[in-house]
Amino acid sequence: MDMMLERRIIAGHPILLVRHGQTHWNVEARCQGQMDSDLTDLGRAQADQVGRILLRLVDAIPGWRDAVRLVSSPLGRTQETTRIINRHLDLPVSLDARLAEVSFGDWEGMTRREVEAANPWLAAHGPYGWQFHAPNGERYEGVQERLLGFVADVDRPTIAISHGMSGRILRAYYAAQDQETACCLPVPQDKVFRLSADGVEELA
Repeated sequence: MDMMLERRIIAGHPILLVRHGQTHWNVEARCQGQMDSDLTDLGRAQADQVGRILLRLVDAIPGWRDAVRLVSSPLGRTQETTRIINRHLDLPVSLDARLAEVSFGDWEGMTRREVEAANPWLAAHGPYGWQFHAPNGERYEGVQERLLGFVADVDRPTIAISHGMSGRILRAYYAAQDQETACCLPVPQDKVFRLSADGVEELA
């Protein structure tokens, strides 16, 4: 591990990690990757709920109200989620492409069934991590590298609005878990995860 990165994590600048709310493609079980679809009514309600959770957390931790930073992936679904969350927080928002979802390459917009029909060999791979085999898509190590680049720049308490697979990779890193475990992690859309030198804590 890069020593500067290690010192930053040990220094204790926590990240409150959030996944965007439910989208129409989530409902259809389509690979979104770096393509987009709008939030559903449930997704907007989830974002509002997360905003209430974050407001309570920010106000409960001494010094956070003046120090906390709100950062979003630039994809449409995360920006929509961030706007809803920020009705509660009223913070400046910055965008960081390093928080974007994994690119699933040629498979974006397809369901798992469609992907398997076009790639019969994939059926034997199992239910988790198959997206990293996509032609013209990203690989786990490359995504982890860009996410850890974001982590290395965290110099104060940060709320990060990201995605399912990218969030798994970040959580697994903080929990010292391998790729296989990371790909199996649940990805709720109405929870907040606290990432710190102590590991990962799910907050409600």
